[in-house]
Amino acid sequence: MGKWFKSGSPWIWMTSGAVSVCLIAVLGLLLLIAWRGLSYFWPADIYQWEIEDQNNVRSTIIGEIYDREEVPVERLLSAGHTFDADVGDTVTRYLIKTGNREFVSLDFRWVMETDIISRSKPNDIAVIERSKNGDFYGYPVGIIEDGKRLTPENIETAFAEHIERAVALNDRALAIQKGDIGTINYELENLRLKSRKYELNNALTESRKADIETQRAKLNAQYQIVEKEFFALKTEAGRDSVIIRDMRGEEVVLKLDTILDVTYANRLGILGKVGHWFIGIGKFVSDDPREANTEGGVFPAIFGTVFMVMLMAVIVTPFGVIAAIYLHEYAKKGPVTKMIRIAVINLAGVPSIVYGVFGLGFFVYMFGGSIDQLFYPEALPAPTFGSPGVIWSALTLAILTLPVVIVSTEEGLSRIPSSVRQGSLALGATKAETLWRIIIPMASPAIMTGLILAVARAAGEVAPLMLVGVVKLAPTLPIDMNFPFVHLERKFMHLGFHIYDVGFQSPNVEAARPLVYATSFLLVSVIVALNLTAIGVRNHLREKYRSLEH
Repeated sequence: MGKWFKSGSPWIWMTSGAVSVCLIAVLGLLLLIAWRGLSYFWPADIYQWEIEDQNNVRSTIIGEIYDREEVPVERLLSAGHTFDADVGDTVTRYLIKTGNREFVSLDFRWVMETDIISRSKPNDIAVIERSKNGDFYGYPVGIIEDGKRLTPENIETAFAEHIERAVALNDRALAIQKGDIGTINYELENLRLKSRKYELNNALTESRKADIETQRAKLNAQYQIVEKEFFALKTEAGRDSVIIRDMRGEEVVLKLDTILDVTYANRLGILGKVGHWFIGIGKFVSDDPREANTEGGVFPAIFGTVFMVMLMAVIVTPFGVIAAIYLHEYAKKGPVTKMIRIAVINLAGVPSIVYGVFGLGFFVYMFGGSIDQLFYPEALPAPTFGSPGVIWSALTLAILTLPVVIVSTEEGLSRIPSSVRQGSLALGATKAETLWRIIIPMASPAIMTGLILAVARAAGEVAPLMLVGVVKLAPTLPIDMNFPFVHLERKFMHLGFHIYDVGFQSPNVEAARPLVYATSFLLVSVIVALNLTAIGVRNHLREKYRSLEH
């Protein structure tokens, strides 16, 4: 036994065991997040309950089972609940999502199993997804078409056709709003700023003024035409309505322009549910958020996260590599170089919120404010670059991750044998040529490793971004079809901040909980995808320059 301990085998087994436990814990956490997030898109069965509460008041509830738990009877008795018979030690209670938010005080309610008289699963209950006020549950009973009530023989087919028509019209109207109307408004604002700039420079001549007015009149004429088409589409989309009988037994009229989709969940087989599940995930990834981010999708947050991380990578990589090359190849060993290395190491331990405060003070207020004074005086006092934006977020995170890139690159440079440098110099190459053609290519895998670590950290940071650019809802993306096409001064959405906002700032906690898991899993997937891309590039570079090592 003593020889076994002296051989070091126990420590090897302990280390491998610790690594295995950590790996299992990480995989378990990811599986939990994936299960809780992706199961949200699975179409649940819709039930109709007949219940009778303690006051002998009977009512009907239509909804889906959201959660269930076993509650000790003693706790219920102490809370004032009474039972007519012995129910045992625990009672099951169900958290039911009833929807119909505008007609019900709470769209989530707890129901005791002892209060349930009957439960059924009718096939003709419709789940109606709406653009506001959440889902609506009920029975379609009629259609109001052009002011007239109709009761088609096949109400469900007519219902689906009318919804499809209204959704198509709404999509066309939204495309006009984001495309033509947005472009015209952007050009009108540019004309206003152009006129203001001429005024500040005392260069607003009559000919220039007339030219600006001509362009403005042309744009206003185009706006009138586009606006008329937009409102015509919105009016046509909202022309018809549907009549739904809800769980109160009352008929409710819903405008078709507020309805996005209808599903008869109780009729779906396993293949239908799988198809609906994939469609739900696709909508979550590609749609814009609604209802204070508790409904809809997260596409702007995905785009903002990836765009900001890529911009940060473009900024941090050259600065980190140049700093590492200087420290390793050019800087003389002395107290100054030693202090620089200590400072770089210490920068890696600074809390991220401190970087956010620095970015807000230096980049936004000082640097961005100076840019506005020099290049955009016509827009003042409204800031252009003197306000939090995606460029300042990328620069802040570039400084935050700079030590990681420097250390990783310097370690890669130190692994290159000095004989390689000496051989290159002996063959007549200059030091710059040696660095560019030999040293940097051989160190490129280490550079990519530093970039991988930087991306992994930057993609998950939230605290500094709250100060330098991220917002709850960004109306426009940083990239669009308006010149100069890339707008680095704009604010953006981020998956990490979206998780914080939905999880801790949402007015409807129960509705937001599964979205927190879904967005968390999506953020992990985005980070993994970025890292796998960088790892693939690193492996390619490693194989490409492997011959230089021999």
